[in-house]
This record gives sequence, structure tokens and C-alpha cells, in this order.
Amino acid sequence: MPIIDPVDLAARLISVSSVTPASGAVFDVLDEALGSLGFAIHRFTLGEAPDGPTENMVAIRDRGPGPHVGFAGHLDVVPAGEGWQGDAFTARIEDGRLIGRGANDMKSAIAAAVAAVSGIDQSNGTLSFLITGDEEGYATYGTPRIIDWLNERTIRPDMILIGEPTSETRLGDTVKIGRRGSLNFWIKTKGIQGHVAYPHKADNPVPRLARIVAALSALHLDDGTDAFPPSNLEFVALGTPTAASNLIPGEASAQGNIRFNNLHSGEQLIGLLTETAQAIDPTCELRTRISGEAFLTPPGRLYDLVTEAIREECGIAPALSTGGGTSDGRFLIKLCPVVDFGLPNASMHKVGESAAVGDIEGLARIYRRVFEGGLKA
Repeated sequence: MPIIDPVDLAARLISVSSVTPASGAVFDVLDEALGSLGFAIHRFTLGEAPDGPTENMVAIRDRGPGPHVGFAGHLDVVPAGEGWQGDAFTARIEDGRLIGRGANDMKSAIAAAVAAVSGIDQSNGTLSFLITGDEEGYATYGTPRIIDWLNERTIRPDMILIGEPTSETRLGDTVKIGRRGSLNFWIKTKGIQGHVAYPHKADNPVPRLARIVAALSALHLDDGTDAFPPSNLEFVALGTPTAASNLIPGEASAQGNIRFNNLHSGEQLIGLLTETAQAIDPTCELRTRISGEAFLTPPGRLYDLVTEAIREECGIAPALSTGGGTSDGRFLIKLCPVVDFGLPNASMHKVGESAAVGDIEGLARIYRRVFEGGLKA
């Protein structure tokens, strides 16, 4: 079997545009690499716009009885944005860094995992790759559908390593052992449009919306826990349909998000939003979408494998964190213990996104240690 160069594979993945939701050519590149390593490849595409079509891949290399170690990741990326020096989807190396959209989040980690398994003499157990084309979006047809596929075939990994970029200032300094939940919400207050000089003939919805925003912003959700930071509610957009200075709008809207720890559930927070908003305006409209519940992986073998691999490769003990954004671990925790670990994340989603070549190579060596340790009965 060939030995895969993680930087070369990362560059080839980056050089295929795969803005979320992704399907097609970028999966072909990964298919070829994993197929050359003896993995059985299963690909399926689901859904329609706007949440699809989304392609998913389950690649399995089964060597008989023994543990099943999974690696999860996503090939979709956020849009490139303006301001790149060169094409965001043409990978290049400058000053020891691989540059391109997805270099940090998270095509390089997938390439590092493939390189890691290419160097393993797997005589027992199972290795699998659970790769989605929709993690950056709503994941409607992404990882949850991979879980369905596994459950239909009674395939269950014993542990899953997720390649999200979790390190902060240097490779190996931070491992994510859980994630906060995420709840998106949209509020609309209705009124009667009219001329600002005749307010008695109109009904201005803006003041009611402002009171709702103030009330929700003033909520104290919690003080955090030993494992999680405090939950936080943030408004991200306010608006009305008109920009005219002499027109009272007929409606006003606001959008927000709650990142919450495991002291709450999404449904409980929806109840709190509803109660608070309707106490001010019983006719307001509230729409919500739970992106994921909070989760925490309890200490166990996966913790030990990852932290020991980092100590051996980097010479440091990683911090175990639940901060930052969410990941597909919110779904995969239903199968088995999960841990997120990957590259330093300073450039993810930014113009000029990049990853140090040395870090990509080091990540492949860490992943190899984890996979080899995980396959031992």
C-alpha cells in the first residue's frame, strides 16, 4: 500500500472548491486515496437546496475482531470571501504554510488522518472514516444521515476522533472533550405601517421589539460549570423592511443565538425565549432552530490515547476544553465517546486561511499514535 503525504493530499483537497453543502469532485480525491489503502468506500448523496444536495462518505477497513476506531470530518468549507492573494481554491505553500480555503478547517486534518492510517500495519480491528459534505451549514443531510447509515447496518465504532482545529497557540495545546449547544432564533413584531407625522394612525413595532431585545439580553442563564463556560445569548441582527426616514414600518425583526452548556436543553431555552418575548408582546412571532445540544465526553480511554499521543509527539500536556463553537460531535456522541483534536485554529474561516506544513505533518504522527493505540484490544 502507498504511503500518503499529508501535505500533498491536503493541497489536492483544497484545490477542489467545496463550499457547503459539498458533493462530487472533492469526494473523488478522498475516495481515490482511501481506496488505495484498502478501504471499502460507501458514498451517498441526499437532499435538495437549500440544505442539500449533500454527499457523505463512510470508508471502512475491517481486519477482523478488535476495536473499531473512527475518524470524523467534513470536506465542505465556508465561502472564500474577498481579499485573497490568489485563488482561494488553488493551494500553495509560502513561508512554510499551506494556504487555501479549508487548509485549517479542516481538509488538512482529513489528509493527516489518511496519511496516518497509510503507515499503520493494521492486523486486527476496524478503522473508519466518517466524512460529510455539510458541517459548516445546518447538517440536515450530513452527519445525522451517516449515523442513520451506520445504525441500519449495526456498525458502531468504539471511539471517534474528530479532526476539528482545536489547538490555540501551538499544535497539541488544546483538546475539546465536549461542546456547548447552539440555538438560533428569529423574532418578529408586527405593527401597522404609516407616516411618522401621523403616529396615531399607525402602530410602531420597533419599540416592542426593542423591549424584547433588552429583556432577553438581560437574562442570566447560568454561571457555567466545572467543565463548561457560562451560557451566552447574543443578538446578531436587527432590521425593518424599510430605510425611509418618514415611514413607520409594519414589522421589525431580530435574530440571535444562544450557546449553552449542559445545564440547559434546547427545548427548555425555547420555552424561556417564548415566555420572555410574549410577556412583552403576545402577538410576536418566534422561530427557532436547535443546531445541537451540549455534550461532554467523560474521561476514559479516548482521553488517554489522545493526551498521551500529544505528550509523546509535542512534549506538552493539552488543556481539556469545551469552549468555542460546536462540532459534529453533537451528533456522534450518540454512538460512542468522541474527542475533537486538530490544528491551531487562528486562521479558520479567515481570508488567507492557512496551516503550517510542520503542523500538518506533526498532526499525522499524533493521529497515527492514536489509531495504533486504539486498535489494541
